[in-house]
Amino acid sequence: MTRSRPMGTSAATPFRRRLLFRLAISLLVGLPFTVLGETEFEYQRPEVAPETSSGSEEKPGWATRKFAVAAANPLAADAGYQILEAGGSAIDAAIAVQMVLTLVEPQSSGIGGGAFLMYHDGEEVMAYDGRESAPAAVDETLFLDGEGEPLAFAEAVASGRSVGVPGTLRMLEMAHKAHGKLPWAELFEPAITLADEGFVVSPRLHQSIADTDALRDDDRAAEFYYTAEGEPLPPGHRLKNPALAVTLDKIAAEKSTALHTGRVAEDIVARVQHHPDIPGTLSLEDLATYSALEREPMCTDWRDYRICGFPPPSSGHLTMMQVLGIMEQLPALEVDLNDGLPGVEWLHRFLEASRLAFADRGRYIADPDFVEAPGQDWSLMLVPDYLEERAELIEAGQSMGSGGASPGNPGSLATAWAVQPTQPEHGTSHISIIDAHGNALAMTGSIEQAFGARILSDGGTGMPGGFLLNNQLTDFSFAPTDEEGTPIANRVEPGKRPRSSMSPTLVFDRESGELVASLGSSGGAAIIHHTARSLVAMLEWGLNAQQALDLPHAITLGGPVYLEAGRFPAAIQQALRERGHEIQERELTSGLQAIQRTEEGWFGGADPRREGVVMGD
Repeated sequence: MTRSRPMGTSAATPFRRRLLFRLAISLLVGLPFTVLGETEFEYQRPEVAPETSSGSEEKPGWATRKFAVAAANPLAADAGYQILEAGGSAIDAAIAVQMVLTLVEPQSSGIGGGAFLMYHDGEEVMAYDGRESAPAAVDETLFLDGEGEPLAFAEAVASGRSVGVPGTLRMLEMAHKAHGKLPWAELFEPAITLADEGFVVSPRLHQSIADTDALRDDDRAAEFYYTAEGEPLPPGHRLKNPALAVTLDKIAAEKSTALHTGRVAEDIVARVQHHPDIPGTLSLEDLATYSALEREPMCTDWRDYRICGFPPPSSGHLTMMQVLGIMEQLPALEVDLNDGLPGVEWLHRFLEASRLAFADRGRYIADPDFVEAPGQDWSLMLVPDYLEERAELIEAGQSMGSGGASPGNPGSLATAWAVQPTQPEHGTSHISIIDAHGNALAMTGSIEQAFGARILSDGGTGMPGGFLLNNQLTDFSFAPTDEEGTPIANRVEPGKRPRSSMSPTLVFDRESGELVASLGSSGGAAIIHHTARSLVAMLEWGLNAQQALDLPHAITLGGPVYLEAGRFPAAIQQALRERGHEIQERELTSGLQAIQRTEEGWFGGADPRREGVVMGD
């Protein structure tokens, strides 16, 4: 979506109107009033919010010359586009995009959750960790009932216990301090304007509300996201969010301190600790003492490329590169795409490599501040000799089957961890950005399940709306040990960050060091498969970003094989069954975004299963 001006714009929101708005809300709710000074950036609100269906929609792919931003909602992408057009950096644009996503895609990510961010400043690659952390008062029995048995997953999700200390704002503030070009406050103008004036509810948001019955159990959410008759807000409804506008305005003035202390923090804590069914222990001190971290990125050579991703507590890069590395150790295979399908043998190898990689993931990967890497070095999981050893377990004509893959031993262990049982993982939203200054960004943020813990905070404003709190603590293992009493690496501990599957990825040419692509996805644990398969399609099969994202999904977490419903012919399904795979069809609604280098500039793709777009000049 290359364009010089946002589609159908109204007059720019003047500084004077914003000044009056800030004065009015400060008088109304007693928030401090600060004159920030007139800004050069003036957000132009799209007159009509673009809509897409809640199902699959064909996307054209977008070619740009100077810069590009890919996000899961057109209003969010537009906000990033305007920031880049005003001379902002990729970090600046990402902040504007994420704030708008908090408003228009509240079911997926937001300021009540966490994120991982990969950044390239033209010379170095950096990794910023804004993952949620467990409150100080929890212990490993957090998700056990009175009899010591794990809670039902849905019961744990919609509760105060599931809420981790949010980290997105602290992480973005850290990254902006290092790489921002525009003033922090300017980056909130798009989201504040849209929250104040309203945006059009998309079919996807409507469907997400309709599919999330537990959202009705939260009094504030029930009042905000449903009509007076109790029906989900219909597509086309103009939704204003005054509580979020006030909260974002406060954050624009005071940065992350506005969320982690004071009135906003007090409301978050009250909502968690006074949950009507299962309260949590999140405290004001937990919020005030949270710190974002800069970690050492993991960069792995694969074929002619250097793939850079996030280290633990993300399992994304390690598991993804194990899958690709194991497959690389197998005999060469000529892949001839047929209607977008790579063939049964490639699918078989991909699924078997996934089983092996997920077996290692389930035993070893957790927060590195609490768990020692195998052999004290995570990269030992990607050593070619070890991957070759794992690849030898794959048979051409026979699957290991559900539960048939066991963890390997990539290095001597000081502690033997138990394998974590498989648990559901959901949610997230991905952003990829290339700016005109040569900086690149891949950021994946999440509140986990749709609408997170189903707890809406109004930031202490007493106004309608607000932001959703995450349920990321359900990414920990509910059971702290296995049946023999051996501890699970990803068990709950105070201050610990739960293991994630988020896989923000930057790709470079190994020889020249030139940036090749930025990509990532949503989709819980399946993020790993979606991103890995897209890398293969773009870098090995020669597809462009949009073609790669259009391909059908096939995944396994170690048990059954899930094929994207309606995308695989009966002959392929039968051939996989004959190899011993248990096949199930289901909707696999990924949220891939990708931008790749071309001779003319950049080419971006957005997942046809979501309402995202790419914009740029």
